[in-house]
Amino acid sequence: MAPERIEVQRTIPTDPATIFRILADPQGHVAIDSSGMLMAASGEPVAAVGDSFQVHMDRDALNDYPLDLYDVTISITTFEQDREIAWTILGQLSLGHVYGYRLEPVDGGTLVTSYYDWSTVEPEWKNIFPVIKEGALRATLGILARTAAPGIARPLPS
Repeated sequence: MAPERIEVQRTIPTDPATIFRILADPQGHVAIDSSGMLMAASGEPVAAVGDSFQVHMDRDALNDYPLDLYDVTISITTFEQDREIAWTILGQLSLGHVYGYRLEPVDGGTLVTSYYDWSTVEPEWKNIFPVIKEGALRATLGILARTAAPGIARPLPS
């Protein structure tokens, strides 16, 4: 049986609160997206389970399904301040897949675990998952790192 969950990790040299602020902010989601699908977001930073915001999407970035531009609602399913945040996507197709981040303080910063779970998706939709591949989750962690800890870049040799 194929896996129905992807997890990737990276240590980011900053505190969990700094990272969590980015993840709780709709604009933060757009800023760190590596897929190219998130075009803009509207709404306030989330503060609890059940909070939501809108994201304006462009599926053309994945070149898989001709959905053009569309909007989805990000609905928070897990919210533990500075520790974990997760959400599901609601829209014309509310399939039940979940994206999230766990944050753990470690020496040198925060161990960030990004996860993507489609285990609760109805069987007739499972063939389209994972929509976002492991490499894209890793790339998003890289963008999150440079966004949350901009001083991590090393100068190029001259």
